[in-house]
Amino acid sequence: MAALCQDCFHAGRLAGRRCPACGSPRVVCHDELGDLAIAHIDCDAFYAAIEKRDNPALMDRPVIVGGGRRGVVSTACYVARIRGVRSAMPMFQALKACPDAVVVRPDMEKYAAVGRQIRQMMRELTPLVEPLSIDEAFLDLSGTARLHGATPAMVLVRLAARIERELRLTVSVGLSYCKFLAKVASDLQKPRGFSVVGQAEATQFLRRQPVSIIWGVGRATQQLLARDGITTIAQVQDANESELARRYGSIGLRLARLSRGIDPRKVEPNNAIKSISSETTFDEDIADQARLVPILRRLSEKVSARLKRNHLAGQTIVLKMKTTDFRTRTRNRALADPTQLADRIFRVGEDMMAKELDGTRFRLIGIGVSSLRSDEAADPQDLVDWQATKRALAERAMDRVRDRYGEAAVETGITFGRSGRRGRDG
Repeated sequence: MAALCQDCFHAGRLAGRRCPACGSPRVVCHDELGDLAIAHIDCDAFYAAIEKRDNPALMDRPVIVGGGRRGVVSTACYVARIRGVRSAMPMFQALKACPDAVVVRPDMEKYAAVGRQIRQMMRELTPLVEPLSIDEAFLDLSGTARLHGATPAMVLVRLAARIERELRLTVSVGLSYCKFLAKVASDLQKPRGFSVVGQAEATQFLRRQPVSIIWGVGRATQQLLARDGITTIAQVQDANESELARRYGSIGLRLARLSRGIDPRKVEPNNAIKSISSETTFDEDIADQARLVPILRRLSEKVSARLKRNHLAGQTIVLKMKTTDFRTRTRNRALADPTQLADRIFRVGEDMMAKELDGTRFRLIGIGVSSLRSDEAADPQDLVDWQATKRALAERAMDRVRDRYGEAAVETGITFGRSGRRGRDG
């Protein structure tokens, strides 16, 4: 069986369980090791790992990156995970599971900067890099063996070692023949893992897995399938594809094909931003419109600033509100013309929010814009509502002042004097 050492990069055949050159147990073995080229790389506990790297006093402590007692866990180190802390868990539950954890507020600018460094290392190996988030991406290394003088597997092992050496962070790698199984593989041996799922074994490997590992099968779909007695991929494989399509529509077709390891999607090096949003979690639940409106305005201004900075505009406004029992209400409204104006984002969001204010108390609100495009055709002059045109001109004037003197140089009447409001940016 072909083997590759993750520590000394020795490649060859393996007789025992350790590398014959350096004795390391971190050896990747697989019959198809030299033939596979689609990879998924996922940083290990990314935010928490960066915080531990930058503060050695945290190295042996359980660390949770999140937004205080009223927020949720963004990520947790493996020490905290062993004690039951999970991403997206409410903070009070996380601290109950791990009361001695050190809670660190997220520093997204720092994390994004490190993510860009890792992304650049990937792009030095292949132009076919498809980011999924700040800390994970697909790579297609097909046809690069001659360029690098090494197989894709060797190139990936060297990349993981370089990230660990230069950035003092670890990654887990999944290698396969398609994106779906590469992503599945990267989760098999975290942290510092390198797992391979080949084409010959795909069907049998998948039969042993729960249906929840299939891409796009979230909690609601799992419940739907469970009601019909489907909890494993083996059951999906044994079902008739036409029946799955009839019962579940497009989801059924995706289930049928992915359950057999059929995934023709290409690695798409598309860096386009798909949406821009901002949200905040309150220190206490709020039902009062008078308190929610200025918060919504401030969030709209943050979204608008990002749109303008990236020369983007969006045609769909998205409102998000989370109740005290963690139920999320999401409302969308399509616009006639794309916008990047805070005033327009806010007014559409306020109208949608007003319809939700029925006495329910909310712990989080957010506003965002999707269906993004260039800002060239954004916000044409409103020939009917001249007040809207005046507000747009005023906003552009405020932007010029802020560009020159800073964000705090001018505020609207809605947000002015409200800096003491409770809340955190999400």
